[in-house]
Amino acid sequence: MGVEALARLAAERVDHRFKGLPPDADGLTVQELAGQRRNLFTGGFTTPVLALSAERLEHNLALMEAYSERHGLAFAPHGKTSMAPRLFWRQIERGAWGITLAVPHQVRVAREFGIERVFLANEVVDPAALRWIAAELAADPSFRLVCYVDSVRGVELMDAALRGSARPLDVVVELAAGDGARTGVRTEAECAAVADAVAGVETLRLVGVAGYEGEVPDATPERVGAWLRRLVALAVGFDRAGRFAGLEEIVVSAGGSAWFDAVAEVFDEIPELSAPVLKLLRSGAYVSHDAGHYRRLTPFNRVPEEGALEPAFRLWAQVVSRPSPEQAFANAGKRDAAYDLGLPTVEVVRDAGSGEVRDVGDGITVTGLSDQHAWLRTRAGADVSVGDWVGLGLSHPCTSFDKWKLIPVVEADGTVVEYVRTYF
Repeated sequence: MGVEALARLAAERVDHRFKGLPPDADGLTVQELAGQRRNLFTGGFTTPVLALSAERLEHNLALMEAYSERHGLAFAPHGKTSMAPRLFWRQIERGAWGITLAVPHQVRVAREFGIERVFLANEVVDPAALRWIAAELAADPSFRLVCYVDSVRGVELMDAALRGSARPLDVVVELAAGDGARTGVRTEAECAAVADAVAGVETLRLVGVAGYEGEVPDATPERVGAWLRRLVALAVGFDRAGRFAGLEEIVVSAGGSAWFDAVAEVFDEIPELSAPVLKLLRSGAYVSHDAGHYRRLTPFNRVPEEGALEPAFRLWAQVVSRPSPEQAFANAGKRDAAYDLGLPTVEVVRDAGSGEVRDVGDGITVTGLSDQHAWLRTRAGADVSVGDWVGLGLSHPCTSFDKWKLIPVVEADGTVVEYVRTYF
C-alpha cells in the first residue's frame, strides 16, 4: 500500500494549489517536474518559495539514525512535524521503528501511505475514531498502534467504543511531567488506578508507560532526569506487580527534540524486566531542524561530540519595496513563515542582476511580519535592492511545514531534485 500510495504522489498534477512552483509547470506530474531538475532561482519558481536542502536533510536523517543505534533506542519520530509521507518513509528506511502521531486524522494519513507502526501520543476517546482504528487493526494483522491512556474515564470511553473489536488496542499509561503539564496522570497511585481500569476490560491491553519530558516545569538536566527516572520506576513497579505478564515486549517511551540526551542516559539505566524493553524515542523536529528555537535547544549543544543537526529549511522571498535606506519589504509573511517561536532571520541575499549569493551577517533584520510581507531593517554595508531574493532561516519546523503543500528539495547548486507533499 505504501509503494502504491507514494506512486500516486508522484503522479499528482501540479497546479495553482501549490504556491511557489513555476506557473509553466501546470499540468505536469510531480514526477515529471522533478525529472526536469529545474534550478530554484532560474527555473521559473516564484517567490515566496520554501525549500529543503537535500544535503542537510540527508545529514539529519543519518545523524539521528546513528544516534539512536549508538544508544540502543528504538526511534519513532513525531510525524506531526512534517506530515509528509515521503519523509515518513525516508525515516523508516533510516531505521525508524515507526512514526509517532498526535491525532486520529494524522494516523489516517499514515495508514493511507502504508505505515505499519504508529505511536499515538494522545488519549483517544472519540468513538468514531476508535471504531476506525479498530477496523484498521482487524483488517491488517501487521498493523500495530500504541496509544496513551491517562484517566479511568478515558478507559471507560475507549472500552465502550471498542467492544466487539477483533483485537485489543495496545495502550501505555501516560505519566504527567508535573502539575503544570498538559496531559498525563499526576501521581503514581493514579497511574495504578488507570492500569487497573485497563486490566478490567478486554478491549485494551497495557503494554507500557510513556510521557513527554519537554513539559517538565523549569526544565534543567537534573529535573528532566528526575522525571525520567520516575517514568522508569513506574515501569519497573508495574512489571513487579505483574501488570505486564505475558507481553513479548514492554514499551517505555519519551523524548521530544530538546532532551533526548537525557532520555538516552536514563533509559540506559532501565533494569532487566520480565520482557525485553522497547526504549522508544519520539523526537521529530530533527528532520529539518531549524535556525532558531531548536538550534538553541538541541541536545547536541550539550554533547557536541555526538554530532550536530543542520537547519535544512530556507524560505526565499523577494524584496518588493525599499521606501527608505533603513527599510525594505519582502513578499513573505505570516502565511508563509513560522513566527510563533521567533521571527525569521535573513541569512543570505541573492543579487537580482548577477545571481551572486552573499552572506549578510546581521546587516538585515526581520523586525515584523504582516500577512504577506516581511519587514526588513537594513544597516550600513548590507545593501539590498528591489528584486533581490533574500534567504530566510526559520524557527520551529512544525509551523513551517504546515504552510506549504509541496516543498522543493534543493541541492547546493540550486537544482530541485524532488518534492515533498504535506497533509495537514
